[in-house]
Amino acid sequence: MAEGNVAADQLRLFIERIERLEEEKKSMADDVRDVYAEAKSNGYDTKTMRKIVALRRMETHVRQEADALLDTYRNALGLA
Repeated sequence: MAEGNVAADQLRLFIERIERLEEEKKSMADDVRDVYAEAKSNGYDTKTMRKIVALRRMETHVRQEADALLDTYRNALGLA
C-alpha cells in the first residue's frame, strides 16, 4: 500500500511540474508575441523575421542545403 502512495505522490509531483512549465511556456509565448507586435509597430515585416529566426535555428549545413534546393527549384520554374 505504501508503495502505491509513493508512486502516486511522485506522479502528482511530475504532473505539477509539467503544469508549471506549461504555464511558463504560455507566458513566454505571450512575450514573444509582444516582441513581434512591437517590431511590427516599428515597421518591420514579422513574417520575414519569423523566417530569419527559423533559419538561425538551423545548422549551417542544413540551411545551405535548403537554400541550394530552393535555388534549384526557382531556376527550374524561371523565378530566379
